[in-house]
This record gives sequence, C-alpha cells and structure tokens, in this order.
Amino acid sequence: MEDGRYKIMIVEDDSAIAGVVSRHLEKWGYRTVCVEDFSAVLSAFLEEAPSLVLMDISLPFYDGFYWCSAIRRESRVPIIFISSADDNMNLVMAIHLGADNFVAKPFTMEVMTAKIQALLRRTYDFSAQKNILSCGNVFLHLDDSKVEYEKKVCELTKNEFRILKLLMEQKGSIVSRDTIMRNLWEDESFIDDNTLTVNMTRIRRKLEELGCRGFIHTKKGMGYLVEA
Repeated sequence: MEDGRYKIMIVEDDSAIAGVVSRHLEKWGYRTVCVEDFSAVLSAFLEEAPSLVLMDISLPFYDGFYWCSAIRRESRVPIIFISSADDNMNLVMAIHLGADNFVAKPFTMEVMTAKIQALLRRTYDFSAQKNILSCGNVFLHLDDSKVEYEKKVCELTKNEFRILKLLMEQKGSIVSRDTIMRNLWEDESFIDDNTLTVNMTRIRRKLEELGCRGFIHTKKGMGYLVEA
C-alpha cells in the first residue's frame, strides 16, 4: 500500500470516471479529492494542496491546458493528463505546458496506478537519502539547513533549522515550548521565550513564502504540532 500522505486531485468532467478512479486510488492508500466546480480549478488546487493532479483535457469553462498553465504559475506539483484525445498534437501541447505524463482513454487502472506511483517516487521519495527529513510535501535538508516545498527551497538560520528539525522528528506529537528551548540549550543556543516566538514566526513566514501554509499548528497552552 502507498503512503497515505499523498493526496491526488482528480479534475474529470465525467463524474462516473472520476468516482471509479477515486475509489481505486483510495484502495491503494491514496487520499483523493474530485473537483466539482470546473470554473475554479485553480482555487481548489490552492486550497487542497494535492501531491499530484490528474487532469482531463476536455472540461467545462476552460480546458485542461488552461488549468495546467494556471497551476504551473503557482506550483511544480506533478500533473498527469487523462484524455481520449491521444493524438500527437495534444501530447506535445501537454508536455509543453508542463505536464509530466499523459494517459489516453480508455485506460486500465493498473496502467494509471503504475504511472502515478512512478511519478510520485521520482518527485517525493527521498527515503534512500538519509540527509533529508520529510513530512508530507515538506523536506528538510540536514546537510545544508534548507527547507524545500514543491521544489522551492529556502535557507534557515541555525536556530530555525533546529526548531523545525525537532518538530518534524516529532511529527504527529505536540512539542512544548519548554522542550524546544531545552533542546536548543543543549546545543548551546541559549534562547528565551521571546526569542522562540520570533523564530517560530520566521519559520512560518519562510514556509509561506514557499507556498506552504498551516504546516506548523499552535496548540494553545501546550506547544506546537506538525501533523504526520
């Protein structure tokens, strides 16, 4: 089974096909969301923050090429086109606009799943690299103190790096402010409560500049949480 952290957004006008694809992918452990308002595909993408997009070419209002271009202006998330229009011109157009793969209808679910798995592995699988800590679509480079989200990278200060590293190592658990400060003291970074607040604000701002919002949750009176 695949890692449930991966969310796949399905942009398919035929609700029957979208439903079949969604149910099949969920059996493989993926989370799925099917777009229903085809006049606001980009808004749905920004709200859902999927790991991969399955995009039909023929859609109401604007075609898949239009939405692929719109998404590419915001993100490098993998996109697979699905369409019965499997001629070379559409294939070339899809790749030119930034799509990562193309599946022609009618397709088998086995072929679709294999292409999704391969593309997700190429994009997100850093398990063999011990110098990278991952949580969802966020990757922390341990060698050079950089954080990465959807192929965009930002440098962290020493304290920002140590705070984010601790939170990601404890993903799914609330980490108290005292624990964070004690952890930094052990590394001879003697920060106080106000300094911790400043560092948390800077980390969140840097993540937001990469397009990653809401990654670190504040649990009032308890501490901070990065969801697994």
